[in-house]
Amino acid sequence: MKRIAILTSGGDSPGMNSAIRAVVRTALVGGMSVVGVERGYQGILDKAFRELHMRSVSDIVQRGGTILRTARCVEFHKPECQDIAIANMREEGIEGLVVIGGDGSFRGAQALSNKGFPTVGIPGTIDNDLAYTDFTLGFHTACNTCIDAIDKIRDTSSSHNRFTIIEVMGRHCGDIALYTGIAGGAEMIIIPEVPRTFSEIKKNLIEASQKGKTSGLVVLAEGVCGADELMRYLQRETNLSIRATVLGHQQRGGSPSMRDRVLGAQFGYHAVGLLKKDIGNRVVGISKSKIIDMDIDEALSMPKKFQKELYRMAGIISQ
Repeated sequence: MKRIAILTSGGDSPGMNSAIRAVVRTALVGGMSVVGVERGYQGILDKAFRELHMRSVSDIVQRGGTILRTARCVEFHKPECQDIAIANMREEGIEGLVVIGGDGSFRGAQALSNKGFPTVGIPGTIDNDLAYTDFTLGFHTACNTCIDAIDKIRDTSSSHNRFTIIEVMGRHCGDIALYTGIAGGAEMIIIPEVPRTFSEIKKNLIEASQKGKTSGLVVLAEGVCGADELMRYLQRETNLSIRATVLGHQQRGGSPSMRDRVLGAQFGYHAVGLLKKDIGNRVVGISKSKIIDMDIDEALSMPKKFQKELYRMAGIISQ
């Protein structure tokens, strides 16, 4: 394989630029040329291609977001659009594709692979919701962003004898809430994997208050409910001082952590190695501290395993 393309798709995540840089430079050193696709799968349909050189990826490893920009492309679910995409890439001389994104982006990569176009996926999503890999690109930085906010909010909560609900991202996977809740010393962590009623949450906070806690933090994954909704209920049902904060899209941005920069480089390097051998239909990941690759069909069929022991530990040490 002599000419490959790379795109970023779906929600951006810190570390994507590190992966782009690694793909481009590994490919060029290996005698391959690289095409950057602007705005994800939509860019393939629009033929938004640009040649990438060594200097094209200079001074980007420390930047958040993605220099290739990203978008969601609903049209790409249609088989006819997938055929157009393959035709457009082949017209450009592209023989393989690296896709950086999450579950939805991987579905597009899977479709292209099933149609015979070699594609390799790099897990770029802050949610850490892909089962086959221990960690996804951007998760570590997103957690650090949350922890920084949590530490500041705790200062104010303590000063005002207040309980604060902090809503973080995670619609179906509560990993951001779980990890940042533990690292931030939260009194409660509420995640989609362990549903709790409002009554149970009220009971736990009242018990914490009776034990002498005058302030505290509740870290809430957005997939459970809204922080404002829970706050209004607790304000009605208790005498506790309650406030809510939604961290929002700041979790996606910012300079990637050392861990995400290194992980992006490792993922990109490994992805190019596969395509250079004409191997597609794979996704790259990390398992037990080793970089791995797996069949994309197998990876996407794996159910996400909830870390029960980690959650149980969080409940014990939050007392």
